[in-house]
Amino acid sequence: MSLRRGVCALSVAAALFVAAGCAETRGQGAHVDDESITTAIKARLVEDKTVDADAIQVETANGNVVLSGLARTPLEKTNAESIAMKVRGVKTIQNNVALRP
Repeated sequence: MSLRRGVCALSVAAALFVAAGCAETRGQGAHVDDESITTAIKARLVEDKTVDADAIQVETANGNVVLSGLARTPLEKTNAESIAMKVRGVKTIQNNVALRP
């Protein structure tokens, strides 16, 4: 009898876990994914010494990333785009980073 209870309790716990995950995904899944993409890109920009992460803004909507801000050199602009493209979940990148005068 206790084995049956254990299996039943495990089944209920698994069902609740799955239901909770589905509820979050249905309502906010894309939003959460976009936030994690933006966060990952910003973190990688900070780690990269060729890019001034404070000067580049990142926005993500449905996996589509828009980079904006100012870069010191064309290479910095290109590096920012390359870094963003390597992040999982990124579909497209619009690089609106301008060069500093």
